[in-house]
Amino acid sequence: MSWHAQLALNYSLQADKTSVHFTHDGPLRVLKSLYPEGPAICHNVLVHPPGGLVGGDVLDIDVRVAEGAHALLTTPGATRFYKSNGQQARQNTRLKLEAGARLEWLPLEAIAYNACDAVNRLEFDLAEGAQMMAWDVTALGLPLANQPYEAGVFEQHIEWPGRFLERGVVDARDRLLLDGDLGLAGRRCLASLIYASGSPMARAQREALLEGAHGLLGEAAPTVLSGVTSPNENMLVLRCASAVVEPVMMLCKTLWMHWRKELWGLQGSPPRIWSM
Repeated sequence: MSWHAQLALNYSLQADKTSVHFTHDGPLRVLKSLYPEGPAICHNVLVHPPGGLVGGDVLDIDVRVAEGAHALLTTPGATRFYKSNGQQARQNTRLKLEAGARLEWLPLEAIAYNACDAVNRLEFDLAEGAQMMAWDVTALGLPLANQPYEAGVFEQHIEWPGRFLERGVVDARDRLLLDGDLGLAGRRCLASLIYASGSPMARAQREALLEGAHGLLGEAAPTVLSGVTSPNENMLVLRCASAVVEPVMMLCKTLWMHWRKELWGLQGSPPRIWSM
């Protein structure tokens, strides 16, 4: 039996407090709203009780953040794309921010199990003055559990229509991509961390943020291959890869906290669920 689960989250700011109204269909919902940083920033944990997707499953997630609201969303564990039963599994995430809104989209890693057939799609749109930080972390197989990624296809799609498109298809049969020096060179975890602004950033600001990020990358674990760029005047993008998830996730968290402080004057406040 396949699941088609839908979750729509609408954040709004009223009396200096960000609140969420949500609707859901199927096994996909959020837990109680938390305010560890005060009422202006609403933290939510997105939960998918089945724990993963098999062939035919579809998860549709829509997040809208109204003017002036600030939301942070994460997950309690990895999103698992299991071995295919002949059908494709899909997760579609759409993020829409109105003027002056802020969103932090910080799910834990997606795991592409051996022989999966899956698509993980993230699309976002920002109005003038809106700001977003989002990451995508993908692990191919479970190498430490002796379950390597040797068969299957995983498609990753990240798009800001008209401004940015990153799409990759990782076919386990493509050994040049997986093991070649110009590909992943044997690494099985890859990630992108994005800062996006609905308003263009001044060149001096972008250069200062890039310089600070490069300093942090220099301190990263030597096993992590990483680089940070500004593909256009509205974005900063970190890309990194490693043999396993942990050092990549640590680097993403470190730079997220750094940008959070530099851009918003906020201390890093890792969701409590990450330490449980």
